[in-house]
Amino acid sequence: MSVSVHCLSVELFTHGLGNLAAILRKAKAYAEEHKLDAGVLESWRLTPDMLNFTRQVHLACDFAKNSSARLAGIEAPVYPDVEKSLDELAARVEKTLEFLRGITHEALEGAEDRDIKLPLRTRTLEMRGLAFLQRWVIPNFYFHLTTAYDLLRQAGVPIGKQDYLGGV
Repeated sequence: MSVSVHCLSVELFTHGLGNLAAILRKAKAYAEEHKLDAGVLESWRLTPDMLNFTRQVHLACDFAKNSSARLAGIEAPVYPDVEKSLDELAARVEKTLEFLRGITHEALEGAEDRDIKLPLRTRTLEMRGLAFLQRWVIPNFYFHLTTAYDLLRQAGVPIGKQDYLGGV
């Protein structure tokens, strides 16, 4: 049995972002119940030099959509990073999920052998699709997804491991 790139990318990303959408609903309910000022959770960070919760959500969405598009050989939509509220972040997650649902298995056939070039600030990553997915995309996606979860958990939002894992 072979495992498809679609299974290792789009399907993982939609599951993780679906769980993030549910976590965002819990965060909104928590903020309302505790009468938190707008922006408190959105700007939450563990240490002054880390990216805040809002940026973690942006980056989880961006890794999912940009990487899936790159692997499919298509253009990813550009989402300006303008979200300020939990509702706006939830809308970004939903918009990302909608894009991902449009990427078919067929679009990713052969993507494991596709040459990927990714310009970064100080260098350009060049690798084959499977290595790109295994060594760059999946670790980065889960880093930002986990950090977003951890920030809300640390801020007191009543979420747990099952919220992160979702329906298994």
